Amino acid sequence: MAIVKTEGVGFSYESDRVLKDISFETREGEFLGIIGPNGSGKTTLLKIIDGIFAPREGTVSINETDIRKFKRHDIAKMIAVVPQDSSVTFSFTVQEVVLMGRSPHLGRLRFEEQSDFEIVRKAMAMTDTLPFAARSINELSGGERQRVLIARALAQQPQVILLDESTAFLDIKHQIAFFDLMKNLNKMEKLTVITVTHDINLASFFCDRVMLLSDGEIHSVGTPDEVITAPNIKEVYETNVIVDANPLNGLPRVTLMALSLSDQGSRSEAGAAPQL
Repeated sequence: MAIVKTEGVGFSYESDRVLKDISFETREGEFLGIIGPNGSGKTTLLKIIDGIFAPREGTVSINETDIRKFKRHDIAKMIAVVPQDSSVTFSFTVQEVVLMGRSPHLGRLRFEEQSDFEIVRKAMAMTDTLPFAARSINELSGGERQRVLIARALAQQPQVILLDESTAFLDIKHQIAFFDLMKNLNKMEKLTVITVTHDINLASFFCDRVMLLSDGEIHSVGTPDEVITAPNIKEVYETNVIVDANPLNGLPRVTLMALSLSDQGSRSEAGAAPQL
């Protein structure tokens, strides 16, 4: 059974068409990466899956039920989001931030009970955030804050976690640590993960399947080997790349090509060409 399924989804901002005929599905325990150039509709698609935006055409289903039949707090029990921006306006403690993940389960007349605190503690233990439970969220590094936001998402006890360019402001070390954590949770807890990312190599390394968007439409979807190819990257990103096999795991690896012979010489002197 598909946990998330879209059929013929289209969306426009007034006269600006952003998405057209988006149809795909994800199943329990799948790690799906969504890639594509700026303006291809990646974040808009996540907001439609989360019920923030309603599609102009088509349908979105969660567990084979039309999302329009759910109330907002019901969706939040099934789908959690880890955003790109990890800043928090007020100086809440880490535990208070994670406890916010229990809100969909509380309602208006029920306060947190011992069971809620146990769920929060488990989520913090899984993300290694217990050691700074009493610290202000604003005292933490970017990588630590992102782990706290993952813990908050886990406290919702969702079936699906949506990652909206959640590593955009992290350095390489913390990007890898973030995706390692999400992959472990994906496997151990059978969480379905849908991530939007600009890093094609991270998508190749961690995702079971990849969906490539182009101008608001699905260009291709499949395993990393099927989607991350030099012709696909050339067609969608209008960029020449080299795609070879990662020596660690055989998955596709993308390397930028020099734009000119002079540029190629300067890059060669500086070292290896950068990877996407």
